[in-house]
Amino acid sequence: MGKAWTFGENMNTDEIIPGRYNITIDPLELAKNVFCEVKPEYAKTVQPGDIIIGGQNFGCGSSREHAPIAIKGSRAKCIIAASYARIFFRNCINIGLPILECPAAVADITEGDNIDVDLASGQIFNRTNGHQYQANALPDFVLKIADAGGIVNFLKTHDIQELMTNAD
Repeated sequence: MGKAWTFGENMNTDEIIPGRYNITIDPLELAKNVFCEVKPEYAKTVQPGDIIIGGQNFGCGSSREHAPIAIKGSRAKCIIAASYARIFFRNCINIGLPILECPAAVADITEGDNIDVDLASGQIFNRTNGHQYQANALPDFVLKIADAGGIVNFLKTHDIQELMTNAD
């Protein structure tokens, strides 16, 4: 279970991690400044397992991987958003940061709610208000990529032919 951190519509990658901090790709270094301009208390108080809640078009803007790396470095369990910018969505998968789309959850969850997420089933539980939501579950191969810590680590231990065969 984790605390919900809510963000609005069109949260862009420069709001997630301003460009001036993108001099490293070290997740823990980036995490020190994640959301520093829109929610300065986040980096200092986030706990492992907390959940990012975003509105429509979360992660829009530049295609740099620094934004999802910074969020992953903060040890957030996942992001739940109403929708994602396409390249941000792909970058999250590539680095092993789980993401779910669920507009109903986003509309109902408020800052500080206690949230449980089952990534395999897509079930989201709001322990604060008792509501349950259903997101599309992540495909098995995406869960394997997340478990491996990203696509590079996944490919170090899996045959690409196996991935292509099992992706259907």
